[in-house]
Amino acid sequence: MKDERKKMKGNKTYRRLLGWVVLSIFSFQFSGSRAQELLDYPLDTVNGEEVYRYTVEKSIGLYRISVNFNVTQSEIVRLNPQLSERGLHYGETLLIPTRRVHIQESKPVVIETTVTETRVQSIISALKNAAMPPDSVSVLTDSVSAMTDEASASADSVPVVEIALMLPFESHQTKRTVNADRMMAFYQGALLAMKDMQNDSTRFRLRVYDTERSERRINALCDSSELNNVQGVIGPVYPIQIARMAEWCEAHGVAMLLPFSSGQEFTKRPRVLQFNSTDQQQADSLCRWIMARDSALQCVAVEVREADMSDAMRTLRNRMRERGITSKTLPLHDLMNDSASYVLDSAKENLILLHSDKIQHVRIILPHLAKLQAEGFHIRIVSQYSWLKEAIAIPQVYTSVFTADADREAYEKQWSTYYISEHTGDLPRYDLLGYDLTRAMIAWLQGRRESKGLQSLVRWEQTGEEGGWQNANLQIIEK
Repeated sequence: MKDERKKMKGNKTYRRLLGWVVLSIFSFQFSGSRAQELLDYPLDTVNGEEVYRYTVEKSIGLYRISVNFNVTQSEIVRLNPQLSERGLHYGETLLIPTRRVHIQESKPVVIETTVTETRVQSIISALKNAAMPPDSVSVLTDSVSAMTDEASASADSVPVVEIALMLPFESHQTKRTVNADRMMAFYQGALLAMKDMQNDSTRFRLRVYDTERSERRINALCDSSELNNVQGVIGPVYPIQIARMAEWCEAHGVAMLLPFSSGQEFTKRPRVLQFNSTDQQQADSLCRWIMARDSALQCVAVEVREADMSDAMRTLRNRMRERGITSKTLPLHDLMNDSASYVLDSAKENLILLHSDKIQHVRIILPHLAKLQAEGFHIRIVSQYSWLKEAIAIPQVYTSVFTADADREAYEKQWSTYYISEHTGDLPRYDLLGYDLTRAMIAWLQGRRESKGLQSLVRWEQTGEEGGWQNANLQIIEK
């Protein structure tokens, strides 16, 4: 019996030890992942090293600070030598290393090159595969074909259009991410666009900057002479960067095209171009579509808590009320229990207004709507362009800026010629987005307010006399 109890006790100790080992492993992995992300503290650069500025809180010691920031105590003391003399004081500001290798802010190396298969591939590979690329990578693309000595000698007389591409390539990450791959695809598409548009009378210089999520990088660019000759900027991405860059562009007479953001308030920024449509634009387009079919359509809104509703769907419902478009309410509970038929109209098409524009939030609802459809009710849902890859058997209606039906054969041939890697399978395709928006920027600089791309059409309309420009090419797609 004693042996048995001893054995059980040993097993219990073993399991406890194993638990601590597993916990330690997971804790290490978690700490390692945190080191790759910026924390929500002010950033600064001291002697070429990126650091946080942290104000010491009450009842916290040096050990706890080191754990919170995933650094050692000696690393903190190295940057704050006063700690070794007098200890830690509440309210003082400490410098804490970010654990990221700082990349010196220096003038980028501009690579002058002809766009050829070997050259473009080496440029892409250098940016994509380098463990620590320069803080800003710049590429100059000259003529389309290999330049002769005579052409090179006269190249100085050809005007140069200089464009800066500012995207979060996340070059500091040791492991590639989905977002970084998308930005790379955007960049590759932009290069092909410049290849297609440059000719004997115009050359393009593309300066490419990894802006990450840092406001500091944008400030450094704006405060330097790096962008003095730039006529157009594509990017950046994050709101904290956009406002500062928009201010600089307005002050220097430079056009700025936002590839992803929407709904930014630029009432007095007439040089800002926003590609994505706003929630208000989408809602207004859908309202016009509904009103044109009023007699044959019944709107049915799935009822959820206000907090569970996405901004886009909330805007749509508000716009419908403002325009006097009525809708019936379908309790989510009744829909999930397949007892929703009493709300529907068997003689009309029932347009279902879901609560979210994210497919993962409404996926569980769709089978119940499909069941109503199988029972003979005419069902249509308000969906999104990004849902195209989903197997949804229910008729849909959505707004989209991605409506071009252009022949992509020549583009795909170029892609396979210049790039080894496959383009991403995202919808929308980020390489085509880079191609189309680069062409749109060049068209704008040449005085044209419309541009037809491979994936999207762009038609710029100004928002007020002194406001920015919004892409007004938003179409209704029935599927």
